[in-house]
Amino acid sequence: MTLSSGRRPWPPRTGRRRTTSVAAAMAAVFLAVGPSSAAGPVSPVHPSPLGIGDPLFPQLGNPGYDVTAYDIAFAYHRQDRPLDAVTTIDGRATAPLRTVNLDFAQGAVGSVRVDGVRARFATAGEDLVITPSAPLRKGAAFRVTVRHTSDPQSGTNGGWVRTSDGLAMANQANAAHRVFPCNDHPADKARFTFRITAPKSLTVVAGGLPGQRVRKGSRTTWTYRLAHPMATELAQISIGRSAVPRRTGPHGLPVRDVVPTADRARLEKWLARTPGQLAWLEKRAGRYPFETYGVLIAHATTGFELETQTLSLFERDLFTSDQLPRWYIESIMVHELAHQWFGDSVSPRRWSDLWLNEGHATWYEALYADERGKASLERRMRKAYGQSDAWRAEGGPPAAPEAADPGQPIGIFRPVVYDGSALVLYALRQRIGRAAFERLERQWVLRHRDGVASTADFVRLASTVAGRDLSGFLHPWLYGRKTPPMPGHPDWKQTEKETTKGAALPGARAGRHAVRYAVPWAVKPG
Repeated sequence: MTLSSGRRPWPPRTGRRRTTSVAAAMAAVFLAVGPSSAAGPVSPVHPSPLGIGDPLFPQLGNPGYDVTAYDIAFAYHRQDRPLDAVTTIDGRATAPLRTVNLDFAQGAVGSVRVDGVRARFATAGEDLVITPSAPLRKGAAFRVTVRHTSDPQSGTNGGWVRTSDGLAMANQANAAHRVFPCNDHPADKARFTFRITAPKSLTVVAGGLPGQRVRKGSRTTWTYRLAHPMATELAQISIGRSAVPRRTGPHGLPVRDVVPTADRARLEKWLARTPGQLAWLEKRAGRYPFETYGVLIAHATTGFELETQTLSLFERDLFTSDQLPRWYIESIMVHELAHQWFGDSVSPRRWSDLWLNEGHATWYEALYADERGKASLERRMRKAYGQSDAWRAEGGPPAAPEAADPGQPIGIFRPVVYDGSALVLYALRQRIGRAAFERLERQWVLRHRDGVASTADFVRLASTVAGRDLSGFLHPWLYGRKTPPMPGHPDWKQTEKETTKGAALPGARAGRHAVRYAVPWAVKPG
């Protein structure tokens, strides 16, 4: 994720498959006014919300099972109406289960079936609590089918994003369950299939590669499948009057972008940069980890750019503003692209491992600008070093961030997880040398591809690559309240004495988002 800054003055910051037909599934959706009012089986007694105990989002995720696949069908009508939906979840019980909890909010549930048999359900907090007709034994494969609505009027905490002519998704960090029932935590990645029915005048694109497209009367059903597991927060669907330019990336990789039809020509110069950016990152992090890539440029106000898997979300204004130098916009494109390796292919085991996502993406963003002679990496890191203690005082150290304020989940995206975490990587490179650091980066994404990994995993691998135990070196950098001395730069000092809390970028948007803080590293226009 890259947080936006308004009209940014530079330099700112930034399984089993379902066989029921979509038509039949949509026709069977039972539209209730709320989950608790469904005229279905009696709800289970004393339903309780669960969570896996993530320090930052303790109610997210659910214990006792592992999701292997999602098959999600949406029927879109217009922006201001709930979508009809059927979500089918294939899973395997990791413990005996009398009930199955799913994360779900902002929708009405019509019916639930477990392995084809109608099941009781109720809501508890933001959980949908399902009681199968018979308990699930440990190791059993099961399928849950939920007929529900998905409300695009979900307020200010993420999920569906209204664009000028349709919808897109922004589910980070904890908003996928505002769109569809799920196990909403990046530790439980799964395969995804999307089937979206919309008016034939609209274009639908989702993450992954397209499958069958079926037109029936005035409506078209589009199918997309992701070839690799994905965290729920990285799902993306775009519905609107869009153009879909196509080109080829390294090794014949299909690249498809999604832009407002009226802006296609205007945005082409930016879209054309992606194959080169892919090649640049492949030289540093290894081969691109997915089956396709592209950028979704949405005519919408989000306050951020977002690394949704295989189809990164950007605000149109980033590319149409005349206040930003070209190199800076390209570096933000690289930031979101780098996340496809760091955060998407290798996802955080807990949200407190977020620094592994944002620190790496910021690192490659800064390295890209440095190698093009536009902004010095060393100068940027020196400035970040001067602010690091203040950042840690505000939001905690990189690998032990404090929880966001209530109702502000995106508040975990503080400066310490961006430049403050890139600074940790810079210190590590200073300590072990450039060659060892580059080997570490490539081995990290190769070893944990399509999986999840933690800070402890990173420290272990760094030690293995360096040939010596680095835990004593890295622990203060990752968990200390004070920033350790920078190897090779004994003259670097803390320069920011006051907390930066609330010190938004000039011209930054107010609202639900924290904003990415200005780092006044030396820059050159152009």
